[in-house]
Amino acid sequence: MTQRHDRIARRFDELKAADRAGLVTFISAGDPDYDTSLETLLALPEAGADVIELGMPFTDPMADGPSIQASTLRALEGGQTMARTLDMVRVLRERDDATPVVLMGYYNPIYCMGVEAFLAEAAEAGVDGLIVVDLPPEHDAELCLPAQAHGLDFIRLATPTTDARRLPLVLENTSGFLYYVSSTGVTGAAAPSAERVAQEVEAIRVHSDLPIGVGFGIRTPEQAERIARFADAVVVGSALTDTVAAAESPTEASRGVLELTRSLAGAVRRAREPVTQD
Repeated sequence: MTQRHDRIARRFDELKAADRAGLVTFISAGDPDYDTSLETLLALPEAGADVIELGMPFTDPMADGPSIQASTLRALEGGQTMARTLDMVRVLRERDDATPVVLMGYYNPIYCMGVEAFLAEAAEAGVDGLIVVDLPPEHDAELCLPAQAHGLDFIRLATPTTDARRLPLVLENTSGFLYYVSSTGVTGAAAPSAERVAQEVEAIRVHSDLPIGVGFGIRTPEQAERIARFADAVVVGSALTDTVAAAESPTEASRGVLELTRSLAGAVRRAREPVTQD
């Protein structure tokens, strides 16, 4: 089995020592094309991404809203495959051995590739964790436990509808961090109330010492700053993929994603700074 790299744990330890939240950025691998997506991926750490979520394009992303669905289709139409997604991680690892990379997607492409073949290649490529949204804890033996045996964290989602009876099962075998879905519905939903989410995150902390990243509906630096005051990480996806969709050229798409990442990173970093009085 593969040796653990523990990049995710180290990154959250660093963030805790610095007393700040992290920024988790999501892009779909291959959106709007392979070269542009790779160029963006390589530049995300310097732009301020503390953890990178890299979407594995799939034809039926049912948990995602229109923005990420469209980004997935753009990638697939551009010829993106699982092999090319893993190649992108390999290229990143040649330049950056510190930034955690989490692959996010659905079970079908993994199943089609073969679970063991996928996990072995992902670990070898330098992937640190997986978010597979359509595999509940009841199916841990199918992917979660084999992934952890390959040194990969298995990051689970909790939602506002995850009640006290369900939460222990969600937390069981979860590693790396817990992804708290701050809004019901699909990705790109309405902005959450920071006050409500703060209360919900604190309720989860009673049950787990895992870092908690908050996502869904966070689009602007101002929203990210409010969430970063109490969460361990802020996850932004749809706003970045919307930037790609709105761009008039691949170069503009990459530049726009990186500019927004820099703005979000700046907001996350100053969220806990003391307020000075003039």
